[in-house]
Amino acid sequence: MSNNLPDDLPDLESIRATAKQIAPHTRQTPYLKNYGVALARQLSDIDLHLKLELFQQTGSFKARAAVAIVQDLSDAAKAHGVTAFSAGNHAIATAYAAAVGGVSAKVVMPSTANPYRVNTCQQYGAEVVLADSIADARLLVERLQQEEGRTPIHPFEGRATTRGTATLGLEIADADPQLQDIVVPIGGGGLISGIACAIKQVNPSCRVFGVEPEGACGMSQSLDQGSPLDKVTVKTIADSLGAPLHLPYSYGIVNACVDKVVTVSDDQMRNMMCTMFEDLNLAVEPAGAAALAAIDGPLKDTLSGRRVAAVVCGSNIDRRTWLKLTDQSTAQVPV
Repeated sequence: MSNNLPDDLPDLESIRATAKQIAPHTRQTPYLKNYGVALARQLSDIDLHLKLELFQQTGSFKARAAVAIVQDLSDAAKAHGVTAFSAGNHAIATAYAAAVGGVSAKVVMPSTANPYRVNTCQQYGAEVVLADSIADARLLVERLQQEEGRTPIHPFEGRATTRGTATLGLEIADADPQLQDIVVPIGGGGLISGIACAIKQVNPSCRVFGVEPEGACGMSQSLDQGSPLDKVTVKTIADSLGAPLHLPYSYGIVNACVDKVVTVSDDQMRNMMCTMFEDLNLAVEPAGAAALAAIDGPLKDTLSGRRVAAVVCGSNIDRRTWLKLTDQSTAQVPV
C-alpha cells in the first residue's frame, strides 16, 4: 500500500454534500454490534460490528452512486436517458436511480443474468437488453451512448462513483470513531475505493482490508503486477464480485489506501451464507457473505483483539438460487 493518497480523491466536504444530496432516495443503513451467538463464539477475540448495507434501496450499496450520478446530469443528458452494463446489482441500481430521477434507462445484462434481477430492473421501469456476455454488454452500452445519446453509468470506475460509495464509508466512520479495521468485498473496486477514500480521511489509522473470491481475484493480481488487469478470468458463485477487468481510477485508490487484499473460496462464502441465515436471520447473496467469510478465515488472526466492521454489501438473490447454493454448504450451525 502506498502512503500517499491520490490528489483527485473526493474530499470530505464533497462526500458529505453527496450524502445530503442522495438522502431522499437512499437509506442510512444499520450499523450494529454483532448480534449472532454462533458468530460471537467463532470470533470471540474480535469486537465485530456489521454494516448492513443489504438494507439499502435496491438491496445493495450500488444505489448510492447511481442516484448521485443521475441527479448530477444536465437537463439535456436527462432527456436522453442513461444506460449501464451489469449482471445484476448495478443494473438494478441504475434502473432505480433513473426511476426516482425521472429519466429513462436501458440496461444491458448478460443472457445468464438471474431472472429475478432482470425482473427487478423491469419493475423499476428500465428496458432490459440481453447480451451474450459482459464483454458484449460493454460494447452495446457504448453503442447506446453513441446512437441514442444515453449517459453510461459505470459499475465501479470514476470519481463520481467513488464519491457515491464514499458516503457508505462516511456513515461507518461517523458511527464508530474507535474503529480499527474494516473488511470490504471487492468486485471492480468501486465499493472499496469509496469506503477507503472516506475512512482514511476521517480515521487514517483504521486499516482497510479487501476480500475477493478465489475465482475472481483480479484486484489481487492487478496489485501484484502493479497495474490494473484489462481482462480477468471469472469462475465463482459470487457473480456480483466477478468484474471482467479493472480500471485505473479505482485501482489507484485501492493501491494507495487499502492495507491488504485476501481471497475466500466459494465454499467459505456458502458456509457463511448459512451461518448468517441461521445466526443473524439474514439471507444474503454470496458477495454479502464475503467479508464475514474472510473475518472467519484468512483474516481471523490478523483481526484478533481489534474492533472490526464487516460490510454486508447485498442481498439480491432469489429463493431458489439461495437454496441451491446453501444446499451445497458444509456449515455446522446450530438451529
